[in-house]
Amino acid sequence: MNDKNDIQNNIAVILQRIEKACESCNRDPKEVKLLLATKTVTAERIKLAFDAGQTLIGENKVQEIKSKFNELAAFPHQKHFIGHLQTNKIKDILKYNVTCIQSLDRLDLAEKLQQRLTFEKKEIDVLVQVNTSAEESKFGINPEDTIEFIKQISQFKNIHVKGLMTIGLFSAETEKVRKCFKLLKSLQQEVIQQNIPNIKMTELSMGMSGDLEAAIEEGSTIVRVGTAIFGSRIYPDSYYWNESK
Repeated sequence: MNDKNDIQNNIAVILQRIEKACESCNRDPKEVKLLLATKTVTAERIKLAFDAGQTLIGENKVQEIKSKFNELAAFPHQKHFIGHLQTNKIKDILKYNVTCIQSLDRLDLAEKLQQRLTFEKKEIDVLVQVNTSAEESKFGINPEDTIEFIKQISQFKNIHVKGLMTIGLFSAETEKVRKCFKLLKSLQQEVIQQNIPNIKMTELSMGMSGDLEAAIEEGSTIVRVGTAIFGSRIYPDSYYWNESK
């Protein structure tokens, strides 16, 4: 098996899927970024994806960011954090050059992040994670609390809110998943209408390997794809979303 060819072919297939999805709803494919979800993927295999021209990666666990940092440092790329973030890991997130936290979902995290950013004289982009599926196993703020939460975090000058993120319902029924994406899009529009200072709503991070077409049709600007590029993972989903392990 040629890992390089497999990964590069898989990337080509995903880019084609993105392009076709954009065509079907009259969107420009340039509006949709591909984020490589690299949980449990070795630095060596990530570099093969870099060779194929993809340089935006997303990690779920701080210890994985640490373990791959030195090997990937020489390669130009952007790193987003897409997992559940504990406050005691904020220092590491800033140390290892994460450019965007896609999972801001509670005020105490925002407060401690702002304190650390002020101390280090740094700034960071964030997306607010919304639990659009109402599943108890999912992190994210409740949809009805989203606008108030964004108003609260707009006071933090070192945190730049760029949009919203959600993990759609784990379901094979596309229309049930689509409801999650529609909800995120409508929240984005509500926030825009509020015209809150220090808040931008340019990004919607939604859609993964199995549902990226529906996500793009509903307005996604970032799709997070791991399995369809790097292959199936050997751990259950709970491994990736529980940052306390």
